[in-house]
Amino acid sequence: MTLAWRHLQRALRLETSSPRIPKMCPSLSRAFWTSVTKLGVHTKPRMPPCDFIPEKYQSLAYQRVLEINNRHLYPPRTAYFAEPLLLHQGHMEWLFDHEGNRYLDFFSGIVTVGVGHCHPKVNAVAQKQLGRLWHTSPIFFNLPIHEYAEKLSAILPEPLKVIFFTNSGSEANDLAMLMARAHSTNIDIISFRGAYHGGSPYILGLTNVGYFKMELPGAAGCESTMCPDVFRGPWGGSHCRDSPVQTIRKCSCAPDCCQAKDQYIEQFKDTLSTAVAKSIAGFFVEPIQGVSGIVQYPKGFLKEAFKLVRERGGVCISDEVQTGFGRLGSHYWGFQTHDVVPDIVTLAKGIGNGFPMGAVVTTPEIAKSLAKRRFCFSTFGGNPLACAIGSAVLEVIKEENLQENSQEVGTYMLLELAKLRDEFEIVGDVRGKGLMIGIEMVKDKMSRQPLPPEEVSQIHEDCKHMGLLVGKSGIFSQTFRIAPPMCITKPEVDFAVEVFRSALIQHMERKAK
Repeated sequence: MTLAWRHLQRALRLETSSPRIPKMCPSLSRAFWTSVTKLGVHTKPRMPPCDFIPEKYQSLAYQRVLEINNRHLYPPRTAYFAEPLLLHQGHMEWLFDHEGNRYLDFFSGIVTVGVGHCHPKVNAVAQKQLGRLWHTSPIFFNLPIHEYAEKLSAILPEPLKVIFFTNSGSEANDLAMLMARAHSTNIDIISFRGAYHGGSPYILGLTNVGYFKMELPGAAGCESTMCPDVFRGPWGGSHCRDSPVQTIRKCSCAPDCCQAKDQYIEQFKDTLSTAVAKSIAGFFVEPIQGVSGIVQYPKGFLKEAFKLVRERGGVCISDEVQTGFGRLGSHYWGFQTHDVVPDIVTLAKGIGNGFPMGAVVTTPEIAKSLAKRRFCFSTFGGNPLACAIGSAVLEVIKEENLQENSQEVGTYMLLELAKLRDEFEIVGDVRGKGLMIGIEMVKDKMSRQPLPPEEVSQIHEDCKHMGLLVGKSGIFSQTFRIAPPMCITKPEVDFAVEVFRSALIQHMERKAK
């Protein structure tokens, strides 16, 4: 079914459906809605229908799952919500829990499910390949890896044509870090404060979000520099971002001259002059920061920063783990939105629509530099199953015009969410591009002090209770992170915006009491 036809069907359903949620696709339970109704008349946005019936959950009791989790799984509490969701099934932009409740997924398993949960075409390709051949290791040739390498290289600009396959984004960034040092023969690598490039011991030196850091020694030669955040940073105005929605900070810049960009570039130069050696290995950057809250930089900043890095002998690495594969709408790759071509690109998450897969793409020259210094091998990287799935993902993005949908629906959502910023004092900033959006919560717009985490968490819970799943992020856990599957429609955006408005109203009512 094409995306355009799905848009039409859903629009017609919204116009003709009764006020009740159709029984063919379960929504939130009656007991839940009874409890929500007590909170106020603003808390019942009508969930759009869907055309999928989930299987009935018939496995471990919820309490037993909690017991297993507490006894045997990763000790720190990482699950969202006071009562963590036990998810059972997914279909496109929808998720279903063990009780059959339906949720609109606006976080995509942390910006990972690009074409939709259990997309029929991706499922069919995976099942076919699973029955044919799903592991050989790179010591043997197999058709899926060669087909996929050709398809992936075709959508990257020259000279980015040599691909190394990995199993995750952290592994990809580890390898890119090694490449940068092997090619430049230098050590120091720069990344932004607020950056997240992975959690492995080697790459953790470039991840600059406090709650991921450890008291143990990190990777040597990693240096952080000021993030050019035009909302929370010292400089920024109303024309800085490549986004349909700008900050409410005033700006006196001429149309072709961004003062904030120039001031942040001076800070970058200061790092180059004082914190690293005269010759450096490279600069890691996310085209839009993800974990720190969908942070965007002033237009033109990366172009100047890349030039400065290359003058010092370094290479420029674009971490496209969250921004790639059409999510930003206007371009297929995040670096293209900054009018730059990096020397190395790292990929993961959306590359396999949730299947464990990653890649590093670089130039022949840099690949040769690594080959001289190290035999590069990955037992599972580029396995036939992963590459078959990767190929199917590329085909679905093209066939269903998902990049174009990200642009159209994402822009619509940004403009609708901006109305909430104008309506509520605690919504400090709405930003992003395509279907990568941040909503930063503040005590008030004048101070821009972060809304306390417990208040953000309550709003987060309220959204979940109404059937909407969004992410939380930011240095102070103050930003809602929105990155739905790229197949979502405008009626679903309308529902999400109304849910968020209702959650904000509930929050204000609680504060008033």
